[in-house]
Amino acid sequence: MPCEESWQPASMSNNVQSQALSRIPFRPRKIRRVSSPSKSATPSASAPLTHQVHPAIARPLSSDGEVEFALRHIRDSDPSLAGVIDSLAPPSFDSSSPPFISLTKSILYQQLATKAADAIYGRFLTLCGGDDDGEPVVSPETVLRLSAQQLRQVGVSGRKASYLHDLASKYRDGVLSDSSILEMEDETLLRVLTTVKGIGVWSVHMFMMFSLHRPDVLPVGDLGVRKGIQLLYKLKELPKPVEMEELCEKWKPYRSVGSWYMWRLMEWKSNKTLTPAK
Repeated sequence: MPCEESWQPASMSNNVQSQALSRIPFRPRKIRRVSSPSKSATPSASAPLTHQVHPAIARPLSSDGEVEFALRHIRDSDPSLAGVIDSLAPPSFDSSSPPFISLTKSILYQQLATKAADAIYGRFLTLCGGDDDGEPVVSPETVLRLSAQQLRQVGVSGRKASYLHDLASKYRDGVLSDSSILEMEDETLLRVLTTVKGIGVWSVHMFMMFSLHRPDVLPVGDLGVRKGIQLLYKLKELPKPVEMEELCEKWKPYRSVGSWYMWRLMEWKSNKTLTPAK
């Protein structure tokens, strides 16, 4: 995944066309300040790593009709965002890599320009080898067989090599698996994945949104989302996590979609063109 402060979802449709920006109305809104810290902003380090499976995991945004349903809900619940939704083409969530591969790629792409990260990832896939059909085999077993020296030869830093080995070890030891990741509810998944070296809260939020297509993720640490909320609600300062939680309460259970539109707003502010709604 790309750099935290400049990230633009690669898995979403982002071809843009010029249009009159005056179509996007913004309504000022009075915000009640909350001084108490959020209890859910940071996962508890002392909580046991038990895998609690949520009895009803929400339908992923890649499910048929789910994005359309989310847009109707947000349009009805937040008039300030309704005008933005009506002015833009809807998002699409269509990546389909298995969790282990997505997490591996997330580690390799950290703090790198996309072009450089693409090159390193391509060499990494070659290093992993292929199956009988020539498809790269990226698995915990394959990664554990690669030494730090081998990884360095394809451009992976020693630190990232240790992150990859830690992720693969947790798969080998049964702490993680693709199936358990798909079954964990959001809070448990956040807590468990942040025990992997090199994977922080922001990385997990991006993984949940763009790999698992979870519908109700609010990345409170993402600078683009924070700036988008500031712009939408005419705030004098960047909102802090508690204020973001309060402001975006009305988007539930589709805060992932609302967050996507915050990135699009920041494109507009940067004088980039927007994809108009059809």
